[in-house]
Parts: sequence; structure tokens; C-alpha cells
Amino acid sequence: MYHVEKAGNRTLGVWKSLALIAALLLGIFVGSAHAQQGGDSEIESNQDAIEQSEIFVAPVIIDGETLFALRGTTALPADERAEVVQDRIRNVAEASDAPTVTTEIRPSEEGRSIYIDGALVSVTTTADADFERVDMDVLADLHADAITAAVVTYRAVRSSEARVGSAIAALGWTFGFLVLSYLFFRRRRRLVELAGDFTEARLSDVEEATKSIVRSKAVAGLVRYLVQVFLWISYVILFYYYLSFVLLAFAETRALAELLLTYVTEPILNVLNGIVGFLPNLITLGIIAVIAHYAVKGLRVFFDNVEAGSLELGEFEPHWIAPTFHILRIVIYLIALVFAYPYIPGSDSAAFQGLTILAGVMVSLGSNTVVSNVMAGLFVIYRRSTNVGDRIQVGDMIGDVVDIKLMETLIKSVKNEMISIPNSRLLNSEVINYSRKIDGRGLLVHTTVGIGYEEHPKKVKAMLIEAANRTKGLKKTPEPFVLWTGLADYAINYQINAFTTRGSILPKIRSDLHENIVEVFNENRVQIMTPSYVADPQVPKLPDSEWDGSLAVPQVE
Repeated sequence: MYHVEKAGNRTLGVWKSLALIAALLLGIFVGSAHAQQGGDSEIESNQDAIEQSEIFVAPVIIDGETLFALRGTTALPADERAEVVQDRIRNVAEASDAPTVTTEIRPSEEGRSIYIDGALVSVTTTADADFERVDMDVLADLHADAITAAVVTYRAVRSSEARVGSAIAALGWTFGFLVLSYLFFRRRRRLVELAGDFTEARLSDVEEATKSIVRSKAVAGLVRYLVQVFLWISYVILFYYYLSFVLLAFAETRALAELLLTYVTEPILNVLNGIVGFLPNLITLGIIAVIAHYAVKGLRVFFDNVEAGSLELGEFEPHWIAPTFHILRIVIYLIALVFAYPYIPGSDSAAFQGLTILAGVMVSLGSNTVVSNVMAGLFVIYRRSTNVGDRIQVGDMIGDVVDIKLMETLIKSVKNEMISIPNSRLLNSEVINYSRKIDGRGLLVHTTVGIGYEEHPKKVKAMLIEAANRTKGLKKTPEPFVLWTGLADYAINYQINAFTTRGSILPKIRSDLHENIVEVFNENRVQIMTPSYVADPQVPKLPDSEWDGSLAVPQVE
């Protein structure tokens, strides 16, 4: 039997307990290491035994502090046994206000009985010693030390001095929380506005450079919202910890406070530990990112020199520089991603690997059209058939090429419409390029008219050539010429051909040519039989007088 004179005299007992616990942990560690060398079957059997025994084990908890664990039986389950010990400890602690306790360990039939101030509190049994794998006397001493410390602490934290200290601590936490709450509600809006104004000022140059594609006000609004959310989350966390610390100041609510702290603090600590453990991989990822960044930077310098003419790459076209740079940059980033993949957190987990497989399947199922358009875009860029600024015709669409991307080609039609053509269609369709020079003579503009057999062919030929010569944009050299394209039932089909080097205004040239043909034929009193012929009219269908240049004005009633 031994006597605890003061609460401060617990120091030696605490150190003794810590030494015994360290010896216990060392023995368990050495025993587990020895068992591991014995083979996988022995490890599995030991784990099964531990799992089975943990089912009948319950902790003894006083004021949120776990003192030790007790082994249960079918007759007395572990949780009931632990609850009985907890009630006895509280009863002994509340029975007196003395700062000292008397602890005695007596042999009994069940094992070793622990008495505090003459009252039975707990019994250390053989089952407890077998479960802990410690000698019964050593385990009884450890239980006695833990119970003694719990009783002394229980009385100390409920003393008058402790009550005053708890009240002062609670008032201190409350005062600090009220001050922070005052600052939060008074300065929150100002802080949000400052963040938004700062973002808007910083992005004004970006908005001007991107021609309002990146709008500074929209981004600033998003930043204000995010700052608002962050401040409210911080305030809720602050209130959570304030409530936990106030509850922690009083002994009766300390268990609840420790439970609240565990819900938030433990996940935060786990995250911090994960970050600390991830630091070596983070350094590796940083090195990979730096290498990839400077590789892309060096590639940009190389192509800048090629574009400036400092370096020559044979027949490398200037319009290949930008797409080639972007393709090589993507290749560098993909290589860096391959090297970085093993160092990404969770990359070796089954969930991450399953997600990667799912993403790969989704991309493979839905990317056939995308991949075909990308490959077609590369062919369009590098085969030199179409360049930016060319006037082309794809099907019935005519326009100027504005931009050639990997997925699509943008053309501006003659009606000033922006048309997006998938590159796969551009690759698989016939493309007429009106801007590409073949032999220097230009494009051959042509149109066909049907004239009756009664008109002299030489006269018709002369009229068509005259109409071509009047058309602005058609070349005089080589001279326009006429072809007979068919002998129809009631007319001869004459085709007028003339060269032009102004393919960008081809619709206007063709329209002027049609207008001049009608004008010349009317001047020479020749009727155009196109598109069909039924019978010879008594009077040719020609204008009988010149137009005076004015239009009829409707009368207003």
C-alpha cells in the first residue's frame, strides 16, 4: 500500500507509468517483429486473435481522457465493466475534496483489486494481463497509477480555484471572439471590395490585350464571391473553435469539447501530415515542372529566331511556325505528365487508377470525330493547299480563310458570314482555291448564254468579247475567247472566257460580266434565248427605250 500526499507527488508515479508503458510498447514492438519473421501464416493467426479479442474490449474514460482498456467476458461485457469502473472512480473522486488519495492493491481471486481511499474501484484480471501481454502485477500498477491520477485531477479541476480559472478562461475566449466578430462584420464588406478592386485593376491590361475576351469586372465579381465565401467559412471555423475552447475550460463539458476538437482538428492534422509526407514528391514534381517550363521557353526562342529569319530550316513555311510550336509544346507537356504521374498523390490507389481507366474509355469512345478533325487539321496546315487569306470554295460555300485550327477552319463568306468548316470535311472535299496562282495568267472566269441559230455566230462572238472587255477586273491580255459548248434544240450555247487576277472579288466580276452581256446584246437588238425557248415572238423582248433613272413613287392616300 502506498499513500499519495499531494497532487504534485504524482510526478514520480507518472514517470514510472511512462517507463512501464515504454517498456510495454517496446516489448510489443519486438514481439511483433519477431512474429513477422515467423511467416505469413503466424501473422495472420495473430491478427485474427487480436481482432477477436478487440470485440470484448472497452476503454475506461474519465472527463474525456482514456485511462486504460478492460477485457470483457460473456457474463460481464467489456462496456458494462468499463462503465462500472468509471462510476466507481467518479464516486470516489466526489466523496472528498482532499488533494491526496490513498491507493492500495490487494490480491484477490480474480487477480489484483485496486482500492482508492478504502473503496474498491477496479480489478485487474488474468484476462486483462493476457490481452495486454504484460505481467499482472505490472499491469495492476499501471491501472492504479492511472486511476490515482484521474481522481486527483478530477478533484483539482473542480476546486474553487479551478472554477475561477475556468470562468476567467471562458471570459477571455469570449472577449477575443467578440472582438474578432466585431472586426468581421464591420470590415468584411470593405475587405471584399478591396479584393475585387485589386483584381479589376490588375486585369485591366489583360482585358485590353485580349480585346475584352477576359472581362476584368466579371473576374473581379468572381473574386469578390470567393473572398466572401472564404471569410464566412473562416468565421464558422473560428466560432467552432471558440465554442470548443469555452467547453474545454470546464471539467463537466471537457469531454464534449475534446470530441468537437477531434472532429475538425484530426482531419486537419491528417491533411498537414499528408502534406509533410508529400514534400519529397512535391519537390520532384517541381523539378519536372521547371524542366518542362524551360524546355518550352527554349522552344519558343528557337521558333522566334526562325520567324525572324535568324535561322533557316530549308523549305519550312512561315505559317508552319505557330502550329509546330504548339504541337511540340503539347508533346513536352505530355512527356512531363508521364514522368510526373508516379509522384502525384493517390496515383497508386485503386480509386485513382479506376478513374484513369474510366476517363480513357470515355475519351476513346467519344473522340473518333475529334481525332479525325485534329489529324485533318494537321494535313490542312502542312500540305500547303490552303493558307490564311485565301479565297476558297468548299461545296457551295465561298469565302476567305480567316483561321486554320486543329479542329476547324474558319472562313468569312462573301456575305460577311463567319463559317466554321470541320477539317475532316475540308480534307475529304474538293477545295477550289481562287487565290493560288498557277501559271501567272490568273483565274479563268466564264459564263454561258444561249443564242438562236438565226443570229450570226461571229456577231455573237464579237458581242461577248465586247462585254468581257467592258467588265472591270477582266484582263485584256490574254484576250477573252468564246467556246461553243453545245448545240441545243433552239439555240447555240456560247461560253465567254476571260482571265482575272482578282479572285477575291470574283462574285462581283461575274455579276458585272452578266450585266455587260445583257447591255451589249440589247444595244445590238439580239435576244438571249437562255434559259428556254418556246416560239419566236412577233416583237423581240427588248427594252424599247432608255431608263430615265427614276423609280415610281407609291401614292399615299
